[in-house]
Order: sequence, then structure tokens, then C-alpha cells
Amino acid sequence: MASITTAASVDTAQVLLAGKERPSPESLEFAARLRRARLGLIVAITAVVMIFVSYSSAYVVRKGLPSLDPRTGTLVHDWLPLQLPNFLLINTLVLLISTVTIELARRQSAREAAAATRVAVPSSSPAHADGMPWLALTTILGVSFLAGQWLVWLELAASGFYVSTSPSSSFFYLLTGMHGIHLLGGILALLAAGAASLLRKSAESRAVMVDVTAWYWHFMTFLWVYILCFLEFAR
Repeated sequence: MASITTAASVDTAQVLLAGKERPSPESLEFAARLRRARLGLIVAITAVVMIFVSYSSAYVVRKGLPSLDPRTGTLVHDWLPLQLPNFLLINTLVLLISTVTIELARRQSAREAAAATRVAVPSSSPAHADGMPWLALTTILGVSFLAGQWLVWLELAASGFYVSTSPSSSFFYLLTGMHGIHLLGGILALLAAGAASLLRKSAESRAVMVDVTAWYWHFMTFLWVYILCFLEFAR
């Protein structure tokens, strides 16, 4: 296991420092930090996946179950198919654009970290201005997505579909609401990464924060597409 870990660290550092035959100690340390951060992210994502798998299973099971009508004492099928608002497509496009901007920010921060380890700059070196707009733009798009979700909920409420209207509407609010909460966590991580740049943290620290946030954001985009397809085809 030790040999595999060392090899992984060297490979990551060599990718970051293209053209450098022998990776520096700084690059090896950065590769180890990045690997630990990504491992922690995998653990967190696994927990989120389990939550939404359980929700999806409950959705399918509840859809096929009748409920007891207290007025007649008979079993009735109370599942009302929910027509998804068209505004969800615009919201999805906003999230897809944001996953491109966060990827650009991730690659920018990786180049800065590679340059920092190559020239061994001190940890108090100022951040490059090129990476900040991408982080800021991603944050704006993320907030816009959450605002769009609020508008979707208002549209459904105006149509008479509340949380307690039917099991289908309850699951819609549950799935989209839980996704929104997790996406809000990604926005907070974006703000923390931006604060790290403003506070002139080391390029390596910024790169680790942006890298983990970017991969989490990609996952949230994939999860949203899954939720949208699931609600459309399993209604």
C-alpha cells in the first residue's frame, strides 16, 4: 500500500509540473494534500448518494401503494401525476453553465499551484486575479439556480400543488429541496475559496479548496440532471 500511495503522489505531481523530470518536495506535499481532500470528498458524496437512492426507492414504492380514504374506508390511489414547470429547463441550463465556470476555476487554480511549487513562492503570495472571476461567476450562477428553484415552487403553489397536496408533490419538494440544501453547501465552499484568495492564502491551499469544491459541484449538477429525469419519467 505504501508503494502505491507514493506512486500516486509522484504521478499527480508530475501532471501538475509538466516538463519537470523530478518533482519537488513541495509538489509531493501538494499531491498528498490533494489526494486526502479528494478521498474525504468521496466519502461525503457516497453519503449523499445513499440519501437520494433511498428517496428514489421510497418514491417508486409509494407511487404504487394505495392509501386508505377515511371518509369511505376504502383503498384509493391518491398519486397525482405532477407536470413539471418548463422553467426547470432554464434552471438546468444555469447549473450546466456553472459547472463549466467552476471547471475553468479549478484548472486555473491548478496552474497557479503548479507555478507556485515550481518556483517555491512563499505562502503569503497574492492570488492571481484570473481565477477570481470564475469563482465569482459560479457563485452568482449557483445563487441564481436557487432563486429559480424558489420561483418554481411558487409556480407550483399557484397551481395548487403544495407539499401536502399529494404524495407526488411531497416528493417533488423533498427531492428538489434536499438538492438545494446540498447545493447551498457548495456555494458556501465557493465563498470560502474566494475568501482564501482575498486573504492571500498559499496557491496550494487555494487549489485544494477549489479542486474539491469543483468536483462536488460537478456531482451536484449530475445529481440534478438525475432528479429531473427521474421526476419526468417516473411520474
